[in-house]
Amino acid sequence: MKRLLNRKADELRPIFLGPGFVKNAKGSCFVKFGDTHVICTATIEEKIPFFLKNTGTGWITAEYGMLPCSSSNERIEREAVKGKQSGRTQEIQRLIGRTLRAAIDLTMLGERQIKIDCDVIQADGGTRTASITGGYVAMYQAVHQLLKQRKIAKNPIMHQIAGISCGVVDGVASLDLDYSEDSNAEVDANFILDSELNIVEIQMTAEKSPVSSATFNELFDLAKKGTREIAELQQQAIATLK
Repeated sequence: MKRLLNRKADELRPIFLGPGFVKNAKGSCFVKFGDTHVICTATIEEKIPFFLKNTGTGWITAEYGMLPCSSSNERIEREAVKGKQSGRTQEIQRLIGRTLRAAIDLTMLGERQIKIDCDVIQADGGTRTASITGGYVAMYQAVHQLLKQRKIAKNPIMHQIAGISCGVVDGVASLDLDYSEDSNAEVDANFILDSELNIVEIQMTAEKSPVSSATFNELFDLAKKGTREIAELQQQAIATLK
């Protein structure tokens, strides 16, 4: 198997994490995983969902969307115009919110909510894992703002979270699939891990035949290698905060 950019099977695409990309957001990050580009923003709301009222607990939630020309030469309709979100969109934004909640002690956040918006401006595979990776950086900045404003006493973030895709393409276990690889993969997986390489969530599908434990372990090892590298980039991004 020959990969674009002559990447090795265990090699990430070029990754860029640009914090503070959106001026008016409490936190933001421009994420590039190769030709997948996502803008992640964080908004703080001094209110919480009704089911959490008077519990002293905060909340992290996410919204995800793809711009009209993000994935095709043909314009795709905005879901807001259609009046409903696709099942795929709902599944992805629930994944983003769910995994980022695993990073934070919600009781220390207080009765407030941080909303993470992930807007895909260009898609070439791995949009959900790029969104989680950049969403963490945006969320961290928002929490940093709360600390600076003394709205919370301690940093509630307990774990650093990142996401990466893996798969088996032409019989080869490979890291960080682009669209051409993902669309032809025999096995497609998304790993969301913390910086200690503990599992937050795994999504895996065998497209042709069941996945052996040996193949799973091979993919997991790739994901851990990729997460280590991504975690370093996240640390470099948030180190610029003042």
